[in-house]
Amino acid sequence: METTIRQPFNPAQLELLSTMASLNSESDLIELKQALARFFADRADREMERLWNEGAINEETLESWKHEHMRTPYHQDTAKV
Repeated sequence: METTIRQPFNPAQLELLSTMASLNSESDLIELKQALARFFADRADREMERLWNEGAINEETLESWKHEHMRTPYHQDTAKV
């Protein structure tokens, strides 16, 4: 039986931890968060463009998403405080 030693963090996570260790202020943290938000927004945009170009989504799909509710359903009795 082969035993696999698993690292707790992947290379990307290690890089982020290293970067965060050098942050010296709240404004540095805010700037890093904004950079990460831009990174993931750009990634989502590229994926949407790919899906559009492949025909997987179209105007009708986008219109249906406007009316889609994906919130976690809560029981009425637990929502009352």
